[in-house]
Amino acid sequence: MPFIFSKCWQGRKANVIISDHKDGQIISDIISHFGIGSIRGSSSKGALKAFLSAIKSINNGVDVAITPDGPRGPRHSISDGSVTISQKTGANIVILSYTATRFWQFNSWDKMILPKPFSKITYYVSREFNLEGLDMQEAKALIARKFDEVDGII
Repeated sequence: MPFIFSKCWQGRKANVIISDHKDGQIISDIISHFGIGSIRGSSSKGALKAFLSAIKSINNGVDVAITPDGPRGPRHSISDGSVTISQKTGANIVILSYTATRFWQFNSWDKMILPKPFSKITYYVSREFNLEGLDMQEAKALIARKFDEVDGII
């Protein structure tokens, strides 16, 4: 995902919300090589710090990437945090997804995949949309529909 950001959004700054656990440091180190910063925290650890840092980043013109189902899932659910951050800042949302022709799939709650070397990776990017005027459930339903539209392309 950092690769597609650096190619499609050249010249823009971004921070990614990443778990404050030890494994999150590995991800943070990797994305820093692409010029992408990190906001450390999640709904289960450091939520307020991550929330306030995300709002500050957006208000300073820095994009914020969020994995919307959070660190514990359930898989493909939409967390309240991603909705609240968008609504508090007025920031538009873009859904970004990918698939690979060959990959390893982790035996984790989120079924994360890691593309195998020399596989073809296809990225999917939605049009921007806004959550203005929607209550929490309406906003989460809209994000879920947008994910379904992107997944339908895969």
